[in-house]
Amino acid sequence: MRGTLLPVKTLGVLGGMSWTSTAEYYRLLNEGVAARRGGLHSAPLLLHSVDFAEVARLQREDRWEDAAELLSDAARGLERAGAGALLLATNTMHRVADRIGAAVGLPLLHIADATGARLQAAGLTRAGLLATAFTMEQAFYRERLARWGVEVTVPNAQDRAEVHRVIFDELCRNTVLGDSRATYRRVMGDLVDGGAEGIILGCTEITLLVGPGDVTVPVFDTTRIHVEAALDWLLA
Repeated sequence: MRGTLLPVKTLGVLGGMSWTSTAEYYRLLNEGVAARRGGLHSAPLLLHSVDFAEVARLQREDRWEDAAELLSDAARGLERAGAGALLLATNTMHRVADRIGAAVGLPLLHIADATGARLQAAGLTRAGLLATAFTMEQAFYRERLARWGVEVTVPNAQDRAEVHRVIFDELCRNTVLGDSRATYRRVMGDLVDGGAEGIILGCTEITLLVGPGDVTVPVFDTTRIHVEAALDWLLA
C-alpha cells in the first residue's frame, strides 16, 4: 500500500470583498495546509468571489438585507457544490453573518469569535479597532467581541473617516502608500495612549499596510486569525 488518503474536507470561501484580501486568504490557507501537512499538500477550497462594487453600493445605501441575500445565495451555491463549512472573507459583512449562516446547513467560522478567543487567551480586555466605518461605528462587531470579555475602543470621527477612506480608495485597489501607513501608525498610537492593550486590524485589507512592528502593543491580524481557525477546521 502506498499510503492511506485522509478524509477530505472542503472549505467554502465567500470572497471578493475585496479581491486583495481574498488573495491573501488564498495564499495563507494554502501555506498553512502545506506547513501543517508538508509535501505538496494544499487547501481544498471552493471560492465564490463576488463583484465588490455591488456589495459596496449596498453598504453605502444601508441595504444590508439585500447584501445578506446576495451572499446567502452565494453560500447556498457553495453548499450545493460540496463545501463543509463557510469562511466569510471579510470583517464588515459579518454584519449579516447570522443571516448567511441561517441560509445554509453549514457551520460559518465567525471572524469575531476567532479574534475574541485569541484576545481572551492573551488576557486582553480592552483593544483598539481599526476597520471600515461600518465595523467601527455599528454595534455588531463590538457586541460579538464583548462576549469574549473584550471592550473595543475606536478612533475619533475624523480618524475613522480617514481609516475608512484608505481602505476603500487605496487598499481595496491594491494601492499601498507611505503617507497612509504613517496615518495608521499615528491612529494606533492614539488608541494605545487612550488605554488600548492591543490593536485589532479589523478589516482584512489592513494587513497590507501595517502590522506588529507599527505599534508598541500586540497586534491582532484578523485575516491570519480567521485563516488559522479555518485550518483547524480543515485539518481536524
